[in-house]
Amino acid sequence: MNQSFVSNWLLRLGLFRQSAAATTLAARSESASQPNSAWEVPETLRLAVTPKAASPLRSAAALHRAVRTPLPCAWTTLLVVAVNAVIAAAPLSAADQPFRAGAAVVDITPLKFPVIANGMFTERLATQAVDRLHARCLALDDGSTKLALCVVDICLMPRDVVDRAKDIAAKATGLGPERMMISATHTHSGGSVMGCLGSRADPDYTAWLPAKLAEAIVAALKNLQPARIGWASVDAWEHTHNRVWIRRPETMLVDPFGNRTVRAMMQPGYLSPDIIGPSGPVDPGLSVLAVQTPEGKPLALMGNYSQHYFGSPLLSADCYGAFSRHIAKLLGQASSEGPFVAMLSQGTSGDLMWMDFGSPRKPDLTLQTYSEALAQRGLEAYQRIVWHHHVPLGMVQKTVPLNYRVPDAERLAWAKQRVAALQGKLPTKLPDIYAQEAIVLHEKQKTTVLLQAIRIGDLTISALETETYAITGLKLKAQAPLGAHFNIELANGEEGYIPPPEIHPLGGYNTWPARSAGLEVQAETKIVEAMLGALEEVTGRKRRAMRDEHGAYAKAVLAAKPAAYWRLNDVDGTTAANAVASGPPAKISDGFGWYLPGVGSGTGIGAGEKLTASAFSGPNQINRAVHLAGGDIRADLGGVGASYSIALWFWLGEASGATERTGTLVAGPGGESLTSQQSKDHRVQLVLNGAASQLGMRADDWHFAVLVRDGNAVRVHWDGGEKPELSAMLPAQKAKQNLVFGHDLQGKLDEIAVFNRALAPAEIAALWKVSGIGEERAKQAAAREHAERTAAERTAPPKFPADYAAAIAALKPALHAPLDAQPKGMTSEGGAQLSPATFAAFQAGRLRGSADKLGAAFSVSLWFRNETPNDASLVTAYLFSRGPNGNKQAPGDHLGIGGTYRRELTGRLMVFNGNAADQAVAGQTVIPPGTWNHAVFIRDGRRVRAYLNGGAKPEIDAEIEATAPGSREFFLGARSDNFAPLRGYLAQFALFDRALTAEEAKRLHAA
Repeated sequence: MNQSFVSNWLLRLGLFRQSAAATTLAARSESASQPNSAWEVPETLRLAVTPKAASPLRSAAALHRAVRTPLPCAWTTLLVVAVNAVIAAAPLSAADQPFRAGAAVVDITPLKFPVIANGMFTERLATQAVDRLHARCLALDDGSTKLALCVVDICLMPRDVVDRAKDIAAKATGLGPERMMISATHTHSGGSVMGCLGSRADPDYTAWLPAKLAEAIVAALKNLQPARIGWASVDAWEHTHNRVWIRRPETMLVDPFGNRTVRAMMQPGYLSPDIIGPSGPVDPGLSVLAVQTPEGKPLALMGNYSQHYFGSPLLSADCYGAFSRHIAKLLGQASSEGPFVAMLSQGTSGDLMWMDFGSPRKPDLTLQTYSEALAQRGLEAYQRIVWHHHVPLGMVQKTVPLNYRVPDAERLAWAKQRVAALQGKLPTKLPDIYAQEAIVLHEKQKTTVLLQAIRIGDLTISALETETYAITGLKLKAQAPLGAHFNIELANGEEGYIPPPEIHPLGGYNTWPARSAGLEVQAETKIVEAMLGALEEVTGRKRRAMRDEHGAYAKAVLAAKPAAYWRLNDVDGTTAANAVASGPPAKISDGFGWYLPGVGSGTGIGAGEKLTASAFSGPNQINRAVHLAGGDIRADLGGVGASYSIALWFWLGEASGATERTGTLVAGPGGESLTSQQSKDHRVQLVLNGAASQLGMRADDWHFAVLVRDGNAVRVHWDGGEKPELSAMLPAQKAKQNLVFGHDLQGKLDEIAVFNRALAPAEIAALWKVSGIGEERAKQAAAREHAERTAAERTAPPKFPADYAAAIAALKPALHAPLDAQPKGMTSEGGAQLSPATFAAFQAGRLRGSADKLGAAFSVSLWFRNETPNDASLVTAYLFSRGPNGNKQAPGDHLGIGGTYRRELTGRLMVFNGNAADQAVAGQTVIPPGTWNHAVFIRDGRRVRAYLNGGAKPEIDAEIEATAPGSREFFLGARSDNFAPLRGYLAQFALFDRALTAEEAKRLHAA
C-alpha cells in the first residue's frame, strides 16, 4: 500500500475539492482511476497522508480538522481507515517513535563482611555499612538508539570489572557495550574492586559486583516507557574549591622517592602559613539531566558535580547517596531508589574538594548539611529545565593509546629492594607504597584510555576513564560543539590522575607515578584532543573556539595602541597569546599554573569564592591570570625605542602564607628592575633598582604597576596614582632588549601591556579608573572593617554595665552569680576557673548548686561562649542542667547546644529532658563557636521556651514532659551526669523561681 493508493480512494470518496487551475492528481499517481478530473489537495491533508518523519497529524481528529470542508461521519471513518493503513504500512523514522526512558536501582552493599575498602594510601577493612550502596541506571531510547548510563557507589573500578558487567547486560538485552556507560561516584567509603596504592581488591566483592551492575542496566532497559527529557545547570561556587595549593619554596616537601620536589600538594590545611594560593581553577557547574512521564511525573534525575567526596565512615555512599535522597524529597518523591531514581555522577574533580583552605574551617558543616544544600542548588537547576518530547541520541567511543611514566633503572632497583624487604606484607609507608607501584608500572609499560562522547539532543557528555582536573573539564565545556555539556570522570575504568602538563613540574601526590597517577605527561593534552574529536563526530558539528572577550579595561588598553598586550587568559601550552594581532606571544618557563582567578574576577576563596565578570573580560567571561611558582614570562619585541611603558597587575599570595620575600615584576629592556618586596605582615613595597617606595599595601590585593621610561628618566606609578611612587635617572642599557616578567615571583601576574611611548600620568590614572578596582577595593575595605569589628564584638568577653546587676535584681532572681568569682552556695568540680577577665572558664569541669524554692516553673538567664566545633561530638555542650546528680538516665531539664546526634539539633540551642523520655527540642539558629551569646530558658509546667540574644520570638517554644520537677540540684557547664561538658565560658548566671515573661527575657539581654 502506498500514497497513490490512498489518494485514489480519497478521490473516489470526493474528499478533494475541484480546481480549474490545478494539475491532475492522476498525472502524479501511479494508478489514476479518474485521469480527466482535476482536484486541489488541501495542503494540511496532503501532509497528513504523507508519511513524513516530522508529520504532526497522526490522529483521526487531526485528519478531520485538516479537511477544509466538513466531512460526513461515514467519510471520516473511511478516511481514518485509509490513512491508518498508510501509517501502518510506512516505517516510522526515529523522530516518529515515542521517546522513552527507564530507570532502576540495585543494592550493591556487600553481602559479606569484613570487606576491603580502598581510596586511601593504606588498606582499610569495613565491618558494616552505615548506609546502603547502589548502582543507579538511566536508560534512554529515541526509537533508533538506546543508551544506558549507570552510576555506581564505589571509589574506583578497573576496566575489566566494567567490561564484565557490560558483557552480561549485552547478552541479556542485545544492547551493545559501546552504548553503555558505567561510572564510579568516587565515594572513598565504598568496597574495593581495584588494587591501588596500599590497598588490594576484595576478591569476593570483585567477583560479585559485575552481575549486580548488569542487573541495574537490564532493569532500566526493561522499565523503558514514554517520557520527556530536559537538562539545565547552575553554578554552585560555595560547595567546591581547589584542594591543590602551591607552597612557599622554602616549605617544599619531600616526595616518596626521597627528593624535595613537592611545590604543589593537596589538602594543605586551613589557612596554612606554608601556602600561597591554589594551583588551578574550579568548575562550579552543577548540571541535572532529568526525565518525566509525558504528563510531568518525575521518573529519574542524574546530577553531575565536580567535588571529590565529602568523607564518611565505612561503608557509605557519602554525599552522592545523600544528595540523591535529598533531591528526591525536594521533588516530592518518597524515595530516590525507585520508582523515582536519583543519582549524582562525578565531574572533573581531580584537584577539587569541598574544603576552602583559604578560609577558616566551617565547624557546623556536616555530610548531611552539605548534601542538603547541594540538593537545593540541584533543585534550582531542575526548575530551569526546558522539557523535550523527543531528542536524538548518540554515543561515540574511542580509545587513546598512552604510555605510563615507568621507572628508570635506578628507581626500579630501589623499588625492587624495598618491595623485597616487605616479604609479602602490605606496604604502609609511602616509600614502600610507591615502590610497589613503580614495579606495577614497569610491568604494564603502556595502556589505552577509553573515552565516550554522548549526545542527548543539544546536550553532550564526556565520559572519561581518568581522574580529571577542573581546568580540563572547563576546556571541554568551553569547546563542546553544542554548548550545553558536562563531564563524567572515572567512567568505564580507572587510569588515574591526568594533571595538565604545566602542573607536573610542581610535583605532589597527583603526579607521583602510580596506578593512581601513572600516565605520560602529555596524557591530558591527548585526551582533550581525542574527546573533542569524538564530540564533533557524535554531533556532526565543529568544536567551538575559546575566544578572549574584551571588557572596558582591555578595550581601553587596546585603544592606547600597545606594542604588545598579554592578557594571560590562556588555558594550556607554554606560550601566552598576544591581544595585539601583530604582536609575538610570550613564553612561560616551567613552574606555573594557568586559568587562576584574574584581577577583578574574585579570589576563589572565602567571600570572593564566586567568580564574576569584570571590566577586564566583559559580561560573559571571567578574567583569568597565571600563577608563577618558579617559572617566569619572557618576550622579545625586537626593540622598543628610547621611550616605552610597561603596565601590569600583580598579586602576591594569601595572607596566611605571608613571609619576607622579594620577586621581580619586570626586568625592562633598558636595564630597569622593578621588584616587589613583601614584609611579614603581608604588606608590599615596590623597589626600582634598589630604591624602595614608602607605601605599604596589602599583598593579597591586586595592584597595578606601570613602569615608564622617557629617555633616561624612569618613573613608577602604583594603583593609578598620577604622582610617581618612584622615579630615577637611569641611563638605558642599549644591548638589553628582552623583557622578563615574574622572575622569582611567588604569585600571579595579569594583563601585561607594553607601549612604544611614555604614558602620561593622566592616561595611567584613566586606566586605573576604568578597571573599577579602586571603587571595588573601597567597598571591600569597608566590608572587611565591618566584619572585623563585628567579630571582635562577638568574641571579646562582654562588658556589662555597672547597673546590669541592678537590672537583674529588679526581676527578683532566686540566685544571681556574675561568675567572675566563686559564687556563694556553689561548688566548683573538675577545674572550672573563675576570674574577672574571663568569667567562668570550663575545660570539662562544672559548677554545682542547689535551690530549695525551685518548683514546676522556673527560669534561667546566662551568657555563654562555646569553643567546641558543632560537629565534633553527639552533643556539643551542656550549659545548664537541673536534675539529680549522677543519675545515668539524666532526668530533668538540660539546656545545651546540639551536636551530631540529630541533624536538626546540630549547632542549635537545645532542651533535652533525659534518656528515658528522650524528648529534645531545638531552635533554628546555628550558633558559631567562639562567639558570646545570651540565652534565657523558661520552664512553665509542660511548656518550655528559650530566647537567644534578645530575639523577639523564642528560639524554642514547645511542650515536653518535666521529668524531674522536684529536683533542687542544678549544674553549670555540664549535664547532671557529667555528660557533654562545656569547653568555653559562662557569665552572669541568674536563676528565677518563676516563669519569666517574654518582655522580661528581652530586658535581660537589653540591659
